[in-house]
Amino acid sequence: MNLSDIVVCSFHTADEYYRGCATSLRRHLERIGVAYRLEEIEKAADEDWADICRKKIGFLARVCDEHPDKKVFWIDVDCALLELPTYVAGFTADIIGFQRGFGSPMRIGYANRTRFWEPCFFGINTTPSARKFIHDADLLEQSAEIKATDDYFFEESWRSNAPRLSFQVIPSAAVISHAQVTPGGVSTFFSFGASGNVSNFKHRVKQHGRLGGSDSVRALRGLRHQALRGAKLMERKLPDRAARWLRKVADTCGITNVLTGGGLVGDRLALNGAGSPHRSRIVSEMIIAGQRGEVSRVDEAFSRLASSRIPSDSEIAAKRAADAFSEYASKNPDADPIRLAWWPHPFPGNFGDWLSPLILDGKTDRSILYQSPTAPMHEPHIFSTGSIGRFIKPSSIVVGTGISSADIQIDRRARYISVRGPLTAELVQQCGGPSIESFGDPGALIARAIPVERGLTNGRIALVRHHKHANLPTALPETMDELTVLRSHPNEIRSFVAELNGYDAVVTSAMHVMIICHSYGIPCCLVTFEGFESAVHGSGIKYRDYSLGVGLGAVYAPIPISTDLRRVDFDSMISKEKITESKLDEIEQAIASGISTYLSMSA
Repeated sequence: MNLSDIVVCSFHTADEYYRGCATSLRRHLERIGVAYRLEEIEKAADEDWADICRKKIGFLARVCDEHPDKKVFWIDVDCALLELPTYVAGFTADIIGFQRGFGSPMRIGYANRTRFWEPCFFGINTTPSARKFIHDADLLEQSAEIKATDDYFFEESWRSNAPRLSFQVIPSAAVISHAQVTPGGVSTFFSFGASGNVSNFKHRVKQHGRLGGSDSVRALRGLRHQALRGAKLMERKLPDRAARWLRKVADTCGITNVLTGGGLVGDRLALNGAGSPHRSRIVSEMIIAGQRGEVSRVDEAFSRLASSRIPSDSEIAAKRAADAFSEYASKNPDADPIRLAWWPHPFPGNFGDWLSPLILDGKTDRSILYQSPTAPMHEPHIFSTGSIGRFIKPSSIVVGTGISSADIQIDRRARYISVRGPLTAELVQQCGGPSIESFGDPGALIARAIPVERGLTNGRIALVRHHKHANLPTALPETMDELTVLRSHPNEIRSFVAELNGYDAVVTSAMHVMIICHSYGIPCCLVTFEGFESAVHGSGIKYRDYSLGVGLGAVYAPIPISTDLRRVDFDSMISKEKITESKLDEIEQAIASGISTYLSMSA
């Protein structure tokens, strides 16, 4: 790959946010080793964000004129470029970029979309057709008197020039936030930046209409996306106390459940391009059957999916989740079940969240039914492992639950047996709840739930990334293997635990993997990745809360490291902790008390 034939360009205004983005982008481009032109432009007093955006057209046209023999890539300054894959750097089409909305070929449906391209990152080749495309956009931008952003002018030129253009669409999985959550496949190299200005200006600038009819699933996706974005923007603008109140109202009345897709499994998969509405309905039936413990209906639904088409990765992941749900829900059909709330997504399931039913299952002979943590619920149910304290309800029985940030309201009326640590307990009291003195994350009991003798190890280190980090491009040392955190079925978790115990040490960005290491006494270190520290939700309070809650010798927090793990000195970072038997006894007693309380309230 010859990077000398490429120029990457962008610009930014002089405000603090965009200057910081430019510094980060410059660092990425210099690390990649590609030539770039990154300029600070002046924003006039009468100009707004839309006026600045349309300047992209002329700027890009000038860079193309200055470099007639080089491919020119534009990137929005608040996006991140982690690498430049060979198929992107060496593209031979006239233009290359992401489809609008970072869509996949399964959702190309241009007739139902207002624009074809996502202009935050794209490349212009040296061909006459490619250069005409950008110059036509530039001429229109200079002459048009309408209020519009760069998107509008690019789309106009695209519609005019498309019959003469060859083009290459970058796979949506190359975007970190749109990639498959399992490692492997297409290398992710791009991170999309969102300042919030798009939604602020959307109805103030010229927009294209659809070329054809609409699609109900796409319409639902758009409405939900707009509602989520609007809610987040509103939260950021409100004072802390008002924002807490808004979140609490949304959680209590079920708005959060709808916006996050809770209970709409099939729709969630359809919106992500997993398949047709018909197949998505079958997936919903399969998940619901699993949650009810109807094993044969799970298998029948998946057979229907497989009978007409090769099941997609999302459909296979949903089947694995359905199998895990049914394993717990079908345990004992002759006794009243226990309702337990935990976070099941992303399918097939995040190992740490699915410790909740596994740990509880070992302490009762009853079936365990899934209760959505975001859905309204008035009947007794248990909240246990996970940072889901925000969703605790008056009818909840809380055993070891934690929080991911302190800027929330937590329900004071629930039955509190224990919480993850003293920081969660402090927030409960601040919200008018009781004083709680029993601490400990129930995931710490894994060594008792799945006894494994840690014997001779393999001389290697295991890397286990949080699922939000799973698609970052990494380089591993020869002595390191990667294991996936996406496991939900108890048999998968047992295999995972056995694997971890076979390694000399574990490096992880997933808190519950660290907790498992502390339960068995496996040397480990908790990390995050430079530039992606905020990918895992929350303020970081959960790490300190856990450490204090189980009485560790140190208070742990993620250590930022490079995605090139070959340059990291793990020997100086890895440490060994083992949670005491007395603390495990305390957590075990809290779970027993929680089950007893549930049974008495449900009688």
